[in-house]
Parts: sequence; C-alpha cells; structure tokens
Amino acid sequence: MKVLKFGGSSVGHPDRIRGIVAILKRYYAAGDHFTVVFSAFGGVTDQLIEMGQLAAQGNDRYGQLFAEFSDRHQSAITALLGGTSGYNETSQQLRRSHEVLKNLLYGIFLVREASPRTMDYVLSFGERSSAYIISQALQQAGIPTEFLDARRVIKTDKTFGNAKVNFEKSYQKIKEHFTQHPKVQVVTGFIASAKGGLTTTLGRGGSDYTASLLAAGLDATAIEIWTDVNGVLTADPRRVKKAFTIPTMTYAEAMEMSHFGAKVIYPPTLMPALQRHIPLYIKNTFAPEFEGTKVSEKGNPEGAAVRGISSINNVALCTVSGTGMFGVPGIAARIFGALAAAGINIILITQGSSEHAISFAIQPAAAEEAKRAVEEAFAFEIERGVVNAVKVERELSVVAIIGENMRYQPGISGRLFRALGQNGINAIAIAQGSSELNVSVVIAKEDETKALNALHESFFLSDYKTLHLFIVGVGLIGGTLIEQIRKQNGYLRERRGMEVKVVGLANSKKMVFDGEGIELKDWKNLLHTAQTPVDLAVFVGRMRDLNLSNSIFVDNTADSEIAAFYETILDESISISTPNKIATSSSYLQYQRLKYIADKRGVQFRYETNVGAGLPVISTLRDLIDSGDRIAKIEGVLSGSLSYIFNTFKGERSFATVVAEAKDKGFTEPDPRIDLSGKDVARKIVILARETGVALDAEQVKIEGFLPEGAMDVGSVEDFLRVLEYNEDYFTQLHRRAAQDGRVLRMVATLEGERATIGVQAIGPDNPFYTLSGSDNMIVFTTDRYHSRPLVVRGPGAGAEVTAAGVFAEIIQIGNFS
Repeated sequence: MKVLKFGGSSVGHPDRIRGIVAILKRYYAAGDHFTVVFSAFGGVTDQLIEMGQLAAQGNDRYGQLFAEFSDRHQSAITALLGGTSGYNETSQQLRRSHEVLKNLLYGIFLVREASPRTMDYVLSFGERSSAYIISQALQQAGIPTEFLDARRVIKTDKTFGNAKVNFEKSYQKIKEHFTQHPKVQVVTGFIASAKGGLTTTLGRGGSDYTASLLAAGLDATAIEIWTDVNGVLTADPRRVKKAFTIPTMTYAEAMEMSHFGAKVIYPPTLMPALQRHIPLYIKNTFAPEFEGTKVSEKGNPEGAAVRGISSINNVALCTVSGTGMFGVPGIAARIFGALAAAGINIILITQGSSEHAISFAIQPAAAEEAKRAVEEAFAFEIERGVVNAVKVERELSVVAIIGENMRYQPGISGRLFRALGQNGINAIAIAQGSSELNVSVVIAKEDETKALNALHESFFLSDYKTLHLFIVGVGLIGGTLIEQIRKQNGYLRERRGMEVKVVGLANSKKMVFDGEGIELKDWKNLLHTAQTPVDLAVFVGRMRDLNLSNSIFVDNTADSEIAAFYETILDESISISTPNKIATSSSYLQYQRLKYIADKRGVQFRYETNVGAGLPVISTLRDLIDSGDRIAKIEGVLSGSLSYIFNTFKGERSFATVVAEAKDKGFTEPDPRIDLSGKDVARKIVILARETGVALDAEQVKIEGFLPEGAMDVGSVEDFLRVLEYNEDYFTQLHRRAAQDGRVLRMVATLEGERATIGVQAIGPDNPFYTLSGSDNMIVFTTDRYHSRPLVVRGPGAGAEVTAAGVFAEIIQIGNFS
C-alpha cells in the first residue's frame, strides 16, 4: 500500500486535477494499491480564514467571498464531471455542504466572534469539498473510489488550530476502516476530530501529516508527497536559480531542512514515517516522470557533506550578557525557563565559551515579550549591574548548511565562513549542534539571498561560479569588452566553470539593470531604449540593493566623478576592475585608503590596465617585490598613444593629422592634450612608484614638455589640433633633427629611487626603446636580480582590443580569487 498526497498547488484548477487523474490511472493500471489525500484547492484555506475574520468583524463582504468560493467549486464540478452521470449528485451534495458553511458564517456574523473551535470547522470545508469532487472525478475515470472524511479515522485532543493526535486510537480506526473498505480511499487532508465529533485541524501543512498518519496506520510501503517542485532542492529555487533536486536524504536531514524554512516538507509529517521506517518520496505533479527526492532512514556515507542550504527569513536576536553570568550555574535554565513560561519558541541558541553572554533567535513578534520575560527573571542582577538589559537585534535572518556527512569531513565551517567573508557578509551569531548535522549563522536580513547563493556556489557548484558585472562606460573599450565577454562566455562555462553575467550597464545618458543578466546580443538596443537616466549615486545604490554574490564594478571611463565612488563601492564588498587611472594616481592618501578598504572588505581592487593596457606590468612588478627583489630603476615608454604618434609621424603627414588619427583609433584619451602634455604618463609612473612603496604624488613628477609655448592654453580639443597644425614646422624640425642623427623620438618616464622624470628623448639604436613600433609600450625593470640584463615587458600599450582584454583578464582573476 502506498499513500499519495496532492497539495493545493497540484489541485489549483480543473486542468491540474485532470493531470492527477491521469497519474492515478497509471498507478491503478499498474496494479498498485494506494490511497490518496488531497488538500483544499490552492488559495481556498486563506479564503476561508478571511471569510471567518470578516464575518467576526461584522463585515458583510464575507458573503461575496463565500459566493466566489461556492462558484469556484461548482465550476470545477462542471469542468470535471459535466455531461457525466455523477454531475448532478456531486453538484447537489456540494450545494448542501456549502449551505451549512453559509449558515455557519452567518452565525459568526451575528455573534461577532470566531473561536478557534469554530474556525477549525470553517476550514474543514476546503478539504471536504476538494476531496469529494476529485473522488467523483476518479470514479468517472474508471477508478473505484470512496470519499473518506478523515474526521472518521484521525482522532485528536481539543487543541483547536493545531491539534495533538491520539496515535493509538487513530491507527486502530485507520486499520478498521481500510479493512472494511477495499476501494481506493480519497481522503481529506488537514482535518481530524476530537471527542464528541468536534472538528479539529492539524496545523498549516497538515495534509502531509494526514498522509503520514495513514501510512503509519496501514504499514504502507511508501508515502508520496506530490507538489509543484521536483522534490527537495538544495536551496530555495526562488532565491537560488541554480538549485537542484537532492536525490536522497535522511529523515534527520529533512527535519533540519524543514525547520530552516524548506516549505516542501511539513515537520510533523516525518515523525510517523520515521517511527515506522517508511520511506517518503517528494514528487512533482507537473513532471510525474521525474524521480524527485527519497527521504529514508539510510544515509550515504560516501555522499556530499552538505545536502542542502536553507534559511529562516526574519528573526530577532536577543542577547543576555554581563559579568554576573560567568561561572554561575543555572543561568541558562533561568533564561529558557522564563521564555518557556511566556510560551516563546526558540529557533537558535549560541553561547561563547567565556559564559559572558547567551544569544537566542526568536520570531520578531515575540521579541518584546522575550525581553520582558528575561529581564523580569533577572531583575535583581540587572538592578545590581551584573547583568545587562536584554539586547534585541532585528532585521536578521538565519542561514544554515545541513548534512549528516559534515561530521566526517573537516573544513566545512571554514568554507562556509570564507564564502560569506568574500562576499562581505558578516556573521552576527553562529551555532552548531554536537551532532554536526547543521551549522547555522545569523546574518543581516538584507544579505540573505546573497548568502544563500554564495554558499550554494561554494558547496554545490565549487567547480562553477557566476560573476555579476556592473559596467559603466560602453564606448570603445567598454563596447569591446562586452563583445569579448559575449564571445567567450561559452568557453568559460564549459572549460573554466565560470559564467560572466552583465547585470548593470550605464553610458553617459542612461542605465539599465537585469539581475538575471542582460542579453549581450542586444545590449546596445536595451541601453538605447532604457527609460532610466544615468545617475551614478543611483547606479551604486542599485548595485548595493541587488546584493548579488561575486559582484564586480567595471569602470571603462576616464571620469573623475565615477572614480569618486570607488570608496563606497569597495566598502559594499564589491570588487573593482578599471583602466581609469584617476583614483590610483590621485592623492597618495586616497590611494592608500582605497587599498586599505579593499583589504578590509576582502575584495579586489584591480587596475593593471592603468599602466600598460593589456600588458602585465603591475603584476610583474608586484611579483618581483613579493619574491624579495629590490627595484633599482624603472624606465618606460608608457604611452601607447605617443608611441603610435612618434612612430607614425615621419614628416609625410602633419603632426596634427597623426594626433587626430590616434584619437579616432582610441589610442589617446578623449582629450589628447592629456597624453601630449605628459600628464597621462605622469599618472602611470606615479602608479608604478606607489607599487614599489614610494609615496609619490603627480605634482612631484618632473615633466619636460615638448609642445610649443601656449599650445596647452587653448579651450577645446579642436582648437588644440589647430594650434598643432599652425606649428607644423616646429614638429617637422623636431623629427628631422632626430632622424639626421639616426635616432627616433620617444617620451621616456624614469623612476630611480624616489625621483621620477618624464621627457621626450632622441633614442639611438643601442637603446631598447629604439625598436618600438606601432602603439607598443616597453617597460624596463632594473633590479638586484635583473641588473646586467634588465627585465623587459613589451607589447601594444593602447587600443580598445588590448585594453578590454586586460580588463577581461582581471575580471576572470577576481572570479578565481573569490
């Protein structure tokens, strides 16, 4: 014998009920022996509660809800039984039953009271109606069925609303009834009866309990709970999109999952099954071929250490502390005795080894009563100042990792706290039972979804990671980066176990967000048609509010206003990758502050592309220093734009034309004066100096300019290019003098000790800078180890492709770090 139970979502409307009929016909045709338990139609229990409350308040709107309730059931009868021999009888029987409910509600309306006893009777009409209709539909489908009102076989005390079952009497009644009734029994879930035939209910979710009680009474071979998901999942799929079905789990694991909010299982359901060693299957009504989850007493010692991750959405944390608690026996007993006397249920308890404080998590609604009860119990100690007033913290959640095999595998807690820490999630309180079945952490409520995803990724997708990018600046570099991500995402998923999702985009006018990931094939159109005007403060606030795990902010601009938000972004535990040099070359104090905040928050602040576009300049320098080498001198052609300009300008075309061409190709900054003045190079040598530990500011760099006097004083970029054109003879002579000596022009930056200089030099063939071509950069490191033959890094130092590739590489590195 199997006991099957179908929940409210499974019987939400006639089409779904037809699906259930099809499932049961297959069971019957296969020769299975089964009984079926049904919940009320989806939403009906809440509707009945509202009817009773409105009637008790004297609000005649309850009549409208009753009419909707009755019409819905009559419509279901028409849809399922219309044109059959059972239609009239079923319809008339339901009308008679609903007339009783109507009179009951009217009575409540007259006396303005709905006691728990009365409300249990009101609620019983939900399951009685649904089960009766479905029993008739099954009969018409050829399955010999009988309707069984569970009040006849399940007996309880008179704790209305959450009655306690008399197991011995119920099991006896169940066996007697099923012995005398060989047809398939269609049973009402949720309801039972007390002495005198009074209707009781088993609590919300009690239909599962009904099924479990029937199975225990019948010594069934299995219980099947049919719902709207594919079994018990590793996490809540509404919050963790990559959650998947747990094929098998133990009763203990299932109990823990249900305690911490897994709604698929109702906790008391498991007890009768556990006592009778009956396996429980959680299956999906809408995917009946899917095997779902099997819950039994046998675990798999070779299975995963963590079986699932769950959470309780909203809790309050109360803390009792004080010097008067240390070493005093009976403190815990007094605290929890006071709470028990006040009828307050405790979700979680934690105590430090110092015995200075005890914290416990409870439902927020009970927080003030808990504070009052405990302070009353410790009134004497509080008055003497040896115990503090109870501290209450709200807006918290509990997340828990659950699994029987955790006890066999070291390092589980370490992985948990690493995953939380790397995503900027603070653990407020921690609890772990001696059975090591779960580790629970109290966190800020706003971090709950982020924590669930971070932990799920760490424990179930350790070989797979999702990065969430917020990109500002979609011009040459930004647009190229997005295209590179689009093309490479498939490879990263398949070969590197990494998915890069762009969830926020902004240009100079608009911004767009999609927490599930922006479709990169259509990003230009999505941004163009976006309705939200760009606002950097709002953009940063949206990043914070989305609170996604593995978040990375990418700044592809040269905008100082955007760089001003870096501190806020890092402080929100969001990593940064940027080719924008402004933040790293601004005041040394600010540079130190950004680095400190990144370290403090455990996030990455990456700016490799600040100096050499896609070249590994900063990382090479760090490796030299970290491995103990001493930097004697750094020399570099650090401007790819100036390399391009000097390599292209040969006197055949005007200097102004070559500069304009470099600007159009994206080699220079939007304002090429920044490049030609040496300011951009100065920023780069400042950044390199700081990486070596030299506290250098841009004002301390000596720049020997090469532009004609007054060239930098004009207003616009167009005026500047006209000035260059006007001074063409000057640039031609500059080039000719160098060429006559067999030399080439290069702007060279030098850092030696704490002194940094920049200037245009005529370089001969004996200098490594002589051979540079195109937009190549070259950085020469002279160190203790690389003294006679310095270490050289060379390659393209400008251009959208290489710069975007450098940023992309940093994004992947950040992902690997986190």
